[in-house]
Amino acid sequence: MLRSNRDKQQNYEFVSIEDLVPADHLLRKVDKYIDFSFIDQKVSHLYCQDNGRPAIDPLVLFKMIFLGYFYGIRSERQLEREIQTNLAYRWFLGLGLTDRVPDHTTISWNRRTRFKDTSVFQDVFDEIVLQAISHRMVGGRVLISDSTHVKANANKHKFTKEQVQQNTRDYVDELNSAVEAERKAQGKKPLKQQEEVNKDKEVKVSTTDRDSGYMIRDGKPEGFFYLDHRTVDVKYNLITDVFVTAGNVHDSVPYLSRLDRQRERFQFKVEAVALDSGYLTTPICKGLEQRKIFGVIAHRRFHPTQGLYAKWEFTYDKERNLYICPQKQELPYRTTDRKGYRQYASDPVQCAACPMLEKCTRSQNKRKVVTRHIWEVSKEQVRLNRLSKSGKQLYRKRKETIERSFADAKELHGFRYCRLRGLRNVMEQALMTAAVQNMKKIALQLERRSKEA
Repeated sequence: MLRSNRDKQQNYEFVSIEDLVPADHLLRKVDKYIDFSFIDQKVSHLYCQDNGRPAIDPLVLFKMIFLGYFYGIRSERQLEREIQTNLAYRWFLGLGLTDRVPDHTTISWNRRTRFKDTSVFQDVFDEIVLQAISHRMVGGRVLISDSTHVKANANKHKFTKEQVQQNTRDYVDELNSAVEAERKAQGKKPLKQQEEVNKDKEVKVSTTDRDSGYMIRDGKPEGFFYLDHRTVDVKYNLITDVFVTAGNVHDSVPYLSRLDRQRERFQFKVEAVALDSGYLTTPICKGLEQRKIFGVIAHRRFHPTQGLYAKWEFTYDKERNLYICPQKQELPYRTTDRKGYRQYASDPVQCAACPMLEKCTRSQNKRKVVTRHIWEVSKEQVRLNRLSKSGKQLYRKRKETIERSFADAKELHGFRYCRLRGLRNVMEQALMTAAVQNMKKIALQLERRSKEA
């Protein structure tokens, strides 16, 4: 017998929103284990204390933002609609069944005005990391870093070509000092002072989002992107640092400065790091050595000129500071250039009579030149670290830590595409996405601990 229940929906019932939210709901765990009291302290100075209309509680505002990132709701207008109908969202915000949901434009207005040019989103992310540290979920001893591309909110066909300055390396002064000391030790004259020339290069600049960068990489999509440079702690895979650059910035450029920030901000005693092959540069290897950090970096494949000996076929004699070619001829030290490369050159008279000349060099003067960076020892040590037993174990952690972190951000939290335009707004998205990922891990892990106790 069919019965209609349409009339039942017209009945009035006395219910509590507390009883309507499941006891095991994720938001209950987050609200229980994450202390949000710091938000008022971080933003109170941005509000007028004795003038204007009463403001929306900053805690409610930020919890609305967190909800959008928790559940990958890309539109703030849609977020407002979801909160209106979702009881768990209302409960999390402290709203009753009939309370009015704050308008979506409130979030936009605060982003464009009150929070503009402030560090509030970075402060929120840092506070969540500090809470994780207080719960002993972050060790700060072993860190894993990588970057992932995030599609910019820009059409790849709408651009102009402009001349822009190349990235300034932060290790130039240190390299110049090392080159000067090297030449002095080798009895060479100091290099003449060279006027600093800002080199320009032509790049595609988006007419929609000028802060994004046109990215062209093997195996990657082509277009305007941002890069999310992220670091995770190996203990519980908590994210400890997030930094966004344009898509055409090399992975290695911001790495050492962000590593130092974590050591200073969170007092990390970093002992080891694992990095992808994009970070295998001499300055990074040297920087890790100076910081006494065990660095493990993936191997980067180099393809020598077809038909010629590869560089690794030339043996370096450290004590005599020279190279030995496959035919046992010595290539003594010649000079050190401005870029920090030592040059080792062969005797052209001997090379001219060598039967393997065609496999060695194609230069007109029949002289073979092999280069070696003055910091090459640091890179060689990193290679040995990678081949060690502990190095192999550490590098295998990447797929279950940093790669997993990126996958969760893109699949579950809407970080495959940029919601807004501009580096500042994309940085906000990256920080808030990482913050809610950390909140989930903290809440779930503490809940698991409480059940096991």
